[in-house]
Amino acid sequence: MKSIFNKLSISVLTLALVVSFTSCSSVKNANNKQKGAVIGATGGAILGAIIGNNVGKGGNGELGAVIGGVVGGGAGVLIGNKMDKQAQKIEEEIPGAVVDRVDDGIVVTFDENSGVYFDTAKYNINSASQQTLNKLVAVFKEYPDTNILVVGHTDSVGSEENNMILSKNRAYAVTNYLTNQGLSSGRFTTNWFGESQPTNDNSTAEGRAKNRRVNVAILPNQKMIDDAKMESGEN
Repeated sequence: MKSIFNKLSISVLTLALVVSFTSCSSVKNANNKQKGAVIGATGGAILGAIIGNNVGKGGNGELGAVIGGVVGGGAGVLIGNKMDKQAQKIEEEIPGAVVDRVDDGIVVTFDENSGVYFDTAKYNINSASQQTLNKLVAVFKEYPDTNILVVGHTDSVGSEENNMILSKNRAYAVTNYLTNQGLSSGRFTTNWFGESQPTNDNSTAEGRAKNRRVNVAILPNQKMIDDAKMESGEN
């Protein structure tokens, strides 16, 4: 009886969310765990948060295959709640980082002003960046049921070829540092895009500083998805 009641409650909740958030403005104003139930398996928004619209330039393959779609229904609500808590934890532990909740994932952006940065033309992890990454390691260990995508970018100074190599080296420097702190390498995918994905104006020093960045996307792994479906009665 309790199981039936739980399934009914989740179904009613999901239906209520769909009705409540039908309009675009309502979805825009909904929190992320609510949007997980409404949007369904559309995905894609997290790609824009990391690289814009030019998917597939550089790197080691299409990111869409790594990110996948959004989990809908009651399972989406449960996953959204877990990811909301993890995002809040990162914001608390690393106040300089830019933390965005997108679809079922979290996108953390590090640039020269937000915790993980590199000296000009260098890709070694300096001591200040190590302190920030150590805090991120602690969060990843607290929330083990996630996959992690690391993406490197540069500004437009220097040749396109050198910037592609530099962004690759910086992305792998972050990935290698995190895995060397005891995180499973199986959780990680590493990608890089050189200067091809600027988020700011490369004609200004401030814009270039923001373009020299590493994004870390945190995504629910299959275990989190399966557990959420089981808990919601969708399995």
